[in-house]
Amino acid sequence: MKLTAILARATITCLLLVAAAYISTADTPSVTVKGYVLDSACAFTKDLSKPISKQCATSCANAVSPLVILADDGTIYWPIAATTPSSGQNPKLLPFAADKVIVTGKVYQRGGSKAIVIDKIEAQMPQK
Repeated sequence: MKLTAILARATITCLLLVAAAYISTADTPSVTVKGYVLDSACAFTKDLSKPISKQCATSCANAVSPLVILADDGTIYWPIAATTPSSGQNPKLLPFAADKVIVTGKVYQRGGSKAIVIDKIEAQMPQK
């Protein structure tokens, strides 16, 4: 098989995979999640309902521990990128470390885990 034929097949295969991923993402509805941004290890090992402090969450994130969103109902959402190759989401979440947030994005579930591709994140204002 000639090199050009191999490259053409590889290109077509890549385009089909990208199209399939786009169609799959387009079918996923956008949802809104309210919760705290905190260190993933603390979310699991400390059984926290909210972060200990901003300094603690920031220190863990700066030590490259992934930040997660602990929803009001106790669900933990792993922030992920929609791009391939993927990238860590700590830079997007770090300004909100230990804060209560409102996050809008596409949620994916596999097994017992939930992940969210963040479209919008903002601090939740305290109730009066």
